Amino acid sequence: MSHLLGPPVDPTPRPRPSRLRHDGRYCSLVPLDPARHTAPLWDRLNDRSLDPLWTYLSDGPFLDRDSFAASIARKSVSEDPFYFAIEVDQIAVGYCAYMRIDPTHQSIEIGSILYTPELQRTPAATEAMYLLARHAFEDLRYRRYEWKCNSFNEPSKRAALRLGFTHEGTFRQHFIIKGHSRDTDWYSIIDSEWPDRKQRLEAWLEPANFDEQGRQRSSLSSRP
Repeated sequence: MSHLLGPPVDPTPRPRPSRLRHDGRYCSLVPLDPARHTAPLWDRLNDRSLDPLWTYLSDGPFLDRDSFAASIARKSVSEDPFYFAIEVDQIAVGYCAYMRIDPTHQSIEIGSILYTPELQRTPAATEAMYLLARHAFEDLRYRRYEWKCNSFNEPSKRAALRLGFTHEGTFRQHFIIKGHSRDTDWYSIIDSEWPDRKQRLEAWLEPANFDEQGRQRSSLSSRP
């Protein structure tokens, strides 16, 4: 009957993320630190025209610096979600988090992603996702890496597919967020798929893939 239970796996619980920085060519992921990151993030987000950035996040927009600073302070001590600032040239231009961290079943999610306009559509934006996926699979040795988003969030759904996640379905009436019902689309990459996804991402991130103006020569979505 064992063939009905799925393949055997090493059941050893995986480590939880720790407060380490992860450096790439275009950006660094640094554990969120209020003293270091509040001011530069607020400087880049203190604009009412940017309120739509918060539409699909569980908090925000923030109307004053104090409430924003309090949010960053709470995030910085959270263990799950576990937040990282995304730095370019040592300046915070966004943040993201590991969440739903399950060492027993070796599953971890990337989420709570906020990119300021300065970070959007840059190699650093993609590299940040690459660095955390690589750490989850290669250092922490998780088996499953998840991405979830509001079913109305078309940019997030496109980003998941572009990064190599597989759409697994929709959880209907999954959450109530900011007083609204949320259906959630689920995506994943599993450990056996990571070598291929890694190769695609690393090839796209090569400096030779960008021209003198920083424009990509070939898109990540077009790569086999």
